[in-house]
Amino acid sequence: METTYYIYNLIANSTTELIAAVIVAIIPLLFILPYALVAIYGELKISAFMQDKLGPMRTGPYGLLQPIAEVFKLLQKEDITPDAADKPLFNIAPVLIFVGSYAAFAVIPFSSYFAPSGLNVGIFFAMAISSLAVIAIMMGGWSSGNKFALLGAFRSVAQIVSYEIPAAMAVLGIAAMANTLNINTIIESQSGWFWNWFLFGGQGGIEKIWVIPFTVVMCVIYFISSLAECNRTPFDLVEGESELVAGYATEYSGMKYAMFYLAEYANMFVAAALITILFLGGWSSPLGDILNGPIWQLAWFVIKTMSIVFLQIWVRWTLPRIRVDQLMFVCWKVFLPISFVCFLAMALARMVQ
Repeated sequence: METTYYIYNLIANSTTELIAAVIVAIIPLLFILPYALVAIYGELKISAFMQDKLGPMRTGPYGLLQPIAEVFKLLQKEDITPDAADKPLFNIAPVLIFVGSYAAFAVIPFSSYFAPSGLNVGIFFAMAISSLAVIAIMMGGWSSGNKFALLGAFRSVAQIVSYEIPAAMAVLGIAAMANTLNINTIIESQSGWFWNWFLFGGQGGIEKIWVIPFTVVMCVIYFISSLAECNRTPFDLVEGESELVAGYATEYSGMKYAMFYLAEYANMFVAAALITILFLGGWSSPLGDILNGPIWQLAWFVIKTMSIVFLQIWVRWTLPRIRVDQLMFVCWKVFLPISFVCFLAMALARMVQ
């Protein structure tokens, strides 16, 4: 009888944990889908405003239903697989790139009350799992059997792998200042007023003011590197439509094509969220303990992150695409040495604390 009772409790506890895990896994998906629609609408309207146009106006009031119409259009498109394609890899690639983007949300804490995973190496996990995009893009480009797709994939590998180095240096600099790779601890170490954020040198008062130029430069380096990792203009050589049709996604259609671009917008949010976490205090209020409750924490995090996404969209419609040689020059001869200097300064700030 005792054995039966023990087994029953074990099954009940396992079922509860499974249900909880499924709920936590679904919540980010319920956020990504409406976020992607908002980001697409923002992209359409912001680009139109910058070009002195109206943007979509006919599909719903002020064109609000245009992103939904775009999604339904893609869902109705025929799913085509080229004869020359490596079919298993061709079909896996769009799934893999979305899985990498979605898995990164496992360590994104929207507030102190909702952190899906409390990994001690959360920042490392986010950067590592996001790099699946390189594998997926290379897989999709090579398996398409199309020269434009293959060239786009080659560019992706060179671009993303290169810019991951200065981005990693920025992350290591913040990890050195916070003395941890745990995302929640990094955010908590920036609690208080906004001048405690790592963008402004972190906690430490006037004696830390000398490190502010280095943290600001590191934030800018990380932001620009995130544009390259997300294949956003001016680093959109991977899918340069004036040269490569649609780059690695040339042979994709329908839902597979949509998954690539859903993953791109998800990666944009993850990159913006990491900037918010590392440099802008995460979910903490800029006003100290004022307006710092559970709902306010969620609001602050989304406001900060969406502001970075707005900057990403703004840059796309402001700057022209750069050449491949300029892309590599900026990374290896500009960002890399500057990021090393900034990292040493940030590590020194931790040592003299």
